[in-house]
Amino acid sequence: MEGLELIAFNIISAVGTARSCYIEAIQKAKAGDFKSAETLIGEGDTVFNEGHKSHAELLQEEANGSRGIVNLLLLHAEDQLMSAEGFKIIALEFIDVYKKFNKK
Repeated sequence: MEGLELIAFNIISAVGTARSCYIEAIQKAKAGDFKSAETLIGEGDTVFNEGHKSHAELLQEEANGSRGIVNLLLLHAEDQLMSAEGFKIIALEFIDVYKKFNKK
């Protein structure tokens, strides 16, 4: 595997790991472990940024005319990227709600 396929798989792997971190952060917050939840959000952000960087590089290459091939694997990678981003937003909201419930 090389080229675009490898980049797509790297994006999928990174953002999949990020999404798992965000989901686990919700579970930790639900259990009242807010420190672990925040740590998991940070870990998720780190790996998400790796996937996002690879995606941004592809976009830059296409803007420069170097790439123009879109395939199903790349579309899946972009879908996973957006899904992980959505899970982060949801995770942050859940953590905030669980913190408020925990104060009462």
